[in-house]
Amino acid sequence: MSRPTPLEPAPRLARAIGLDPDDLWIKRDDLIGLGGGGNKVRKLEWTAGAARAEGATTLVTSGAAQSNHARLTAAAGARLGMDVVLVLAGAPAEGMTGNIALDGLFGARVVWAGEVSEAELAAAVEDVARDLRERGARSAVIPFGGSSVLGAQGYAEAGTELLVQDPDLTTAVVAVGSGGTMAGLVHTLGAERVLGVHCGAVADPEHTVGHLVEGLAGRPAATSPRLRLDQVGPGYSALTEPVMDAITTAARTEGIVLDPVYTGRALAGLIAAVHDGQVRPGQRTVFVHTGGLPGLFGHPETLARARSAVADTAVRWPRG
Repeated sequence: MSRPTPLEPAPRLARAIGLDPDDLWIKRDDLIGLGGGGNKVRKLEWTAGAARAEGATTLVTSGAAQSNHARLTAAAGARLGMDVVLVLAGAPAEGMTGNIALDGLFGARVVWAGEVSEAELAAAVEDVARDLRERGARSAVIPFGGSSVLGAQGYAEAGTELLVQDPDLTTAVVAVGSGGTMAGLVHTLGAERVLGVHCGAVADPEHTVGHLVEGLAGRPAATSPRLRLDQVGPGYSALTEPVMDAITTAARTEGIVLDPVYTGRALAGLIAAVHDGQVRPGQRTVFVHTGGLPGLFGHPETLARARSAVADTAVRWPRG
């Protein structure tokens, strides 16, 4: 794994969202060098590593159709020489773009679970893993999003890495999906220095993150995690105007690409936090870029909006 990942200044983005030029830095976990990058790699180093050490030959995990975690589990399996089976919510769609195309490229097999609840998806994973074992495979289940106490250790380590890079850090802003990334950062940095932006992947993000923080610490948490719940909009896969504005602003100020489900929501949450005074100018803020670029190419509405921007600015050549 490529680490430490870079910590880069983002002065133009800082000014655009109401911060001072030196206030905002981006932790580039999108540049981790496996399978297109992203935060799930740090978790998989622990979870897939443990599965392999215990003799597993097949990894089974779950996610939404455009799951970054599923894509990176497939990549990790390829790197480790292990089979991977992905149990994905929903049904196969025409085109099979974005993360799904990469799942196949990495050699993973996909089981479509249909429209299911969190509990039903987890039960489907256990059924698939049991069926594989009955057929002779040594299968291990990697938790949804890689978020277990073990997986969250990857971001406890990342928090230490970040403190070495920026001891003056006031606030780290991060997308919250299955909770492990935020939990690991909270364990190392403290709850007061981590602001999570809920993306709609779990029903109760406060409980989910808090449970993992307690597991890492081995004792009840003294402080609840700092969470913004205002960026989910109509639902997990829905594109909202604040998120589209955040994606466009990051692209046009820093040349940084965000996705509409996680990092776009995280930046929209940061922008809202600046507007309401939760994050203030003069303080060092780090935006944790957790990756997700392939998912952008599996989100038709975002792509359509991006294409329309090209059409609006296109000029025919030669003129006349």
